[in-house]
Amino acid sequence: MFQEINAPRRVVVVGAGMVGLSTAWFLQERGVEVTVLDRKGIAAGASWGNAGWLTPGISTPLPEPAVLRYGLRAALSATSPVYVPPTGNVRLIKFLASFARHSTTKRWRAAMESLVAINRCALSSFDSLVDGGVRGQTEEAESFLAAYRTTEERAVLLEELEHIQAAGQQIAFDVLSGDDAREVEPSLSDEVGAAIRLRGQRFINPGDFVHRLADAVRQRGGTIREDAEVTSVEDDGRTLQVGIGDGSTESFDAIVLATGTWLGDLARQFGVKTVVQAGRGYSFSVAMEHVPSGPVYFPSQRVACTPLLGRLRVAGMMEFRKPEAALDQRRIGAIVDAARPLLRGADLDSRTDEWVGSRPCTPDGLPLIGATRSPRVFVAGGHGMWGITLGPATGRLLAESIVTGHLPTELVPFDPLR
Repeated sequence: MFQEINAPRRVVVVGAGMVGLSTAWFLQERGVEVTVLDRKGIAAGASWGNAGWLTPGISTPLPEPAVLRYGLRAALSATSPVYVPPTGNVRLIKFLASFARHSTTKRWRAAMESLVAINRCALSSFDSLVDGGVRGQTEEAESFLAAYRTTEERAVLLEELEHIQAAGQQIAFDVLSGDDAREVEPSLSDEVGAAIRLRGQRFINPGDFVHRLADAVRQRGGTIREDAEVTSVEDDGRTLQVGIGDGSTESFDAIVLATGTWLGDLARQFGVKTVVQAGRGYSFSVAMEHVPSGPVYFPSQRVACTPLLGRLRVAGMMEFRKPEAALDQRRIGAIVDAARPLLRGADLDSRTDEWVGSRPCTPDGLPLIGATRSPRVFVAGGHGMWGITLGPATGRLLAESIVTGHLPTELVPFDPLR
């Protein structure tokens, strides 16, 4: 461990998900004393129930032309994979209008080019955590399959893969027939007529990995306080005064706001104006006659499946509404209806671990990572669906920036003040 002469010595990280805890761990690597505060607990938000994919090969901007083709009528349907409930919420309307403006081919390609450099760091950053003592495990996804009913449906991802490669990001893949895909993965039904096998990707049990990451932060001397909501941040020009929900105030040299969907609540006063909107995802777990050996993705239905603990986690939906809204059983039902014809031997009527969590989405599909108007206040969030994949890379690069004062080139496109 080492520390720059002018580096902050005591840093508080707000948010105990993958992004916040990765930042804390990499700060510790550089000799910084860290405290992590979370209003609920470790992995209590989007870090728990997501699909757990480590897929830098397909970590792409969420605003894409397909969203516009989807159409407003489809988005207003309660069973739609992308759901926008009728609303008069000005903040949400502003987000959706900006999101639509960014859902063009030209802007998608520009955003994709911005993600390439950090995507390249994703898997090696996980390796740094594990090699450094985090007792989590990443699994090689040798049979990562994207499955379709028809070759016409498959053409959409093939075109996207061409654009990904044109942006400078390498990804190896095989084009399979439906029969080829079932030889690889017998749990696919006869409805599957075409597939793509992605190479070089991984997956994890996200909740378990984040808890093990928290254990490692504690073992290195870090403090993690759960049920500790940060209510205020004041910069007096020398230090930060951080107000906590129990009425106490503590002083730190710097702060990292990694609060996901709630990022703007504390960051706005420091010049972060980009709207961070909850894009809520749902998941549940089912028993399988044959649990897949790797992730299975149904892109047309926007359903992601991951083998975890002898069962299959089934995840999906992009629901733009308030993060604190209750779980909506209609969304669970929509995922079940979408997955049922495509999976063989899945007990979809005996579900456990039904969950909803809020992905923090930005209108341009790029995260917010770096310094704010205050040199002592940093943010790390807005990763959309890729907070697990890019969390460790974000933490490593941001820790470097905080300690050295130099901005890594990988973070240049993600200026929080843009």
